[in-house]
This record gives sequence, structure tokens and C-alpha cells, in this order.
Amino acid sequence: MPSVVPTPSRRSVLTGAAAVGVGAVAAQFIPNVGSASAAPSRRVRTTREEHRVVVVGSGFGGGISALRLAQAGVDVLVLERGRRWKSGPNANTFPRASAPDKRILWHTSAPTLFGRPVAFEPYVGLLEMVMGENMTAVCPAGVGGGSLIYQGMTLQPAEAVFNEWFPDRLDWQLMNRVHYPRVARMLKIAVAPDKLVNSPNYKVAREFAKRVRRSGFPLSKIPMPIDWNYALAELDGKMRPSYTNGDGALGVNNGGKHSVDVTYIARAEATGRVRVATQHTVTSVGRRADGKWTVNVNRTDDTGRTVEHKILTTPTLILAAGSVNTSKLLVKAKATGAISNLPDGVGQGWGTNADRIYAWESPASDFGPVQGGPVVYGSKNWDDPKNAFTFIQASMPPMPMETGATTLVGFGVSKGRGKVVFDSAKGEAVLRWPHEGDRAIIRGFVDPAIRKIAGSDVLIDTTGIMPNTWHSLGGANMDVVCDLEGRVKGQKGLYVLDGALMPGNTAACNPSMTIAAVAERALDDIVAKDVGSII
Repeated sequence: MPSVVPTPSRRSVLTGAAAVGVGAVAAQFIPNVGSASAAPSRRVRTTREEHRVVVVGSGFGGGISALRLAQAGVDVLVLERGRRWKSGPNANTFPRASAPDKRILWHTSAPTLFGRPVAFEPYVGLLEMVMGENMTAVCPAGVGGGSLIYQGMTLQPAEAVFNEWFPDRLDWQLMNRVHYPRVARMLKIAVAPDKLVNSPNYKVAREFAKRVRRSGFPLSKIPMPIDWNYALAELDGKMRPSYTNGDGALGVNNGGKHSVDVTYIARAEATGRVRVATQHTVTSVGRRADGKWTVNVNRTDDTGRTVEHKILTTPTLILAAGSVNTSKLLVKAKATGAISNLPDGVGQGWGTNADRIYAWESPASDFGPVQGGPVVYGSKNWDDPKNAFTFIQASMPPMPMETGATTLVGFGVSKGRGKVVFDSAKGEAVLRWPHEGDRAIIRGFVDPAIRKIAGSDVLIDTTGIMPNTWHSLGGANMDVVCDLEGRVKGQKGLYVLDGALMPGNTAACNPSMTIAAVAERALDDIVAKDVGSII
């Protein structure tokens, strides 16, 4: 942190703190051009390996793929560009929004705070900020992927909304009986107990609930993958605060959050058939003349410097690096000819899930100096499948100076679509998003609803100021690039099983549960049909 930082106004803190959502301070970081490890000054050795299955990414899609294939007797190598983030009572593993440090940022991002550079050394941190045309996508890094830093909202779409936006053949009824409940059991989802909600730290959640009811919107507690006993223990003084002060937006230090690393990945590794290789960044993929897949990988140190090049060969490649990075790999492979005959839809159909994040300040209500979190209440407005949306209240993490504000988050269905395309001048794939691509659902439904909740209070649409999304979706869409089980059309042994498979939104819900349920459904079919033949 530099010794001299300009003193910001209250409004500037409010705007900056909420700008990319619940991860607060991360909003103030912008990506650098190039990489800290792009041009190593010394010779780096190259090694070669062959594996039966290579999975790129360890979030919901990658974690589920690894576990279910391992249970079917298949050896799997999982490549994760980030590090492991082990938590536990009173741990200091994850960074804190109130004291930002290098752990927040992926090493290709250059930080600024209130518009000034901040002297963070490069690090394999939690968040990569991918700046595209009219949109910044927040992409996680670490074992567990997005589950490390998402608030944890675990919402299952309503049947009518799901059927409006997903292919009919996906069969919501089957997923409702089998796959959504399977995910719920794995994540041990639960709503916040009343004892917690009625405590002083959750005053802002109760105020939000009162406003929602008074405004005539539906209200419900939001299921979360959290053992709430950890939060209750904090109230009793048995643990240093992590939930009850809203400080879990960048990872929960106390544990108790059933993220992918401690659920799916842990069970996968326990089979003895799964190895997770951390700090392994995939730079490109291709197909050999014999039909096998090649995966070019940079193994990095903690600063992001490349210490080894690896060339992996496999008959089965599963891309689960997140919507943006999976799409980038496919778009680059298509543009460079590394994979011939990829579907024309590669990189198309990319959406933001209509993310919208607001900072809400209510002097009359006095939200209190401490806001318990992560999320307690939300409003599911799903009666109209063509215009369904959801909004929730999320705690504002402790900040260097008190803002008196909290965070409101909206998301919903949208026909707005961008694309990931290859920029030959840069030699890389880039994100392009139409200006105000989600305007219809935001201006017509989300924004009016949230402004009704806030009334005459101060409300700042931070996404309007700095367009961003934490919910990147699409780029290898089902029924366009892949079949419903993630098999890339015309490409034997190549699969996509992450947010890139989604049709640009996830039916007015945050994406995690649907990505997971779709992956569970896909692996049922893949294990039954492909293991022993393709895999």
C-alpha cells in the first residue's frame, strides 16, 4: 500500500466499495496489459505428460467432472491456475476488504485504489479482472473456482422460467427430482436461523425484509451452502468475526462454507484417482493428427512467473475454466487452426445474467456499523418467465471508513448477448459486449423494483458507472456448440462443463446451482455412454 493515498469523499467510497458487487474492494482494480510472467528472462524447461482425462478448472463443472469420473474408475488430472485456500476457525487465509493486499488479485491485474496505483506485488490471487468492450468480467482463481468468492446463493429456477430459456430436452422435471437435490445435498444448503437474523448485526437484513414486504414484492430466505453454527459461534465470541461482520465476500476465513474445494474436490481426491495440479495455467489447446488433445500449460510460482512449460496429451479434455476463459481457449484454437472444424457458434451467445449492483444508503434507517452476512433475504419475481428477475441484500464488508451503506444486487433473464472473438493484432481472444446489452430487463424491471425498495434514500447504480459481471455465461452454448451434456459437436473427446455451456442466463437465478445440476446430469450420461469407449 502506498504511503500517500488521496482522501476520498464519502460518496466515492460508497461507489467504489460496491462497484463489482459483494466483493467490494475488488471493484477498484483494473487489468494490466500483459503478464508478469509473459517474458521470463531465463530459460524455462519443457516437460511432457500423458493423462487419461485432463480437466481444466476446479469450480463447479471441473469439481463435479473429477468426482463422478473418479467414482466410475477413471484417473483424472485437474489443472487449476490458482492456489489452494485452506480456511478454518480464526484463519487469515483470505484477504479482507478492509485491508486489501496482493491476495485479492490475479497477477495479470494492476491495482488502483481511488484512481491511484497501489503497490501490490504480483501474486496468484483470487480475482482476475478481464476488461472487454463495455464490460468487465470478474473471473476467480483458486481450487474451488467461483465457489470461493461467491456469496453462496443457491437458487433453483422455477420450471416455467427454466423452460423459457433452456432447451426443452433438458427436462426440468428430471433435474428437479434428481440433480438439483443432489447438488443441494453435496453443498448442505440451509437458510440463516432466526436466532442469527434477530441479532443486532443483522439489522440491515431485517430492514431490507421490511421494505420488500411493504413494497408488495415476494420475500424469502435464501438457501446458502453454509453451516450457520459458525456464524452463531462468532456471535458468542468463540471465533473472530468473518460472517457476522460481512467480511466473507473475498472468502470465508472461519470455514463453514461448503465450497467446491471442501465438497466435490475433497471427495474426488479421496478416491485416489484425482490429482489437482495447482498454479498450472493453460495457455492453449489443440488436436493432434491422431485425434488426441494437447494442452499447453505454464506452471507458475506465487508471483505468476513461469517456472516450467508442460505439454500434456490426453484422449479426453474437459474445459471447465469458467465462461470467459473456456471461451477464450476455444476461440483461440479455432482462429489459429489448432482445432479444426469447431462449430461456428464458438464464442457467441455470451451473457452477464443481467447482473446489477447498487449501493444503498439510508440515513433514517441506520443500518448499523456492522453488517452480518453473507445473504439472508431475497425477492424472487418469477411469475413472468419472459421478464423474471431476483434481487437480494448483501452485507457491505468492513471498510477503512464507515459508509453507512449496504449492497443490493439484482439479476435476471435477458436476451442481451455479447461474444468472445479473436483479436489478431493482440494475438488473443477478447470480450465484446453491446452497450447496455441488458437494458430491457434492467430498465424495465430490476431497477424500478430496487428503487421502490430504497424509496427516497440514496441509491447508486454502481454497475451503470462501471459495467461488470460476476456471472459470466455462454460462449460454448448448449444446442449450438455442444450437446446438452457438454460434448463439443464434431470433436470426439472434447467437453465443456461450466458456465460457458449456459444460454447466456440461468433463468433469473445466480448460476452456481444450475451449472452444478447441469454438470451432474451431464456426468450421469457421460459415465453411462462414454466411459470405456471415448474416455
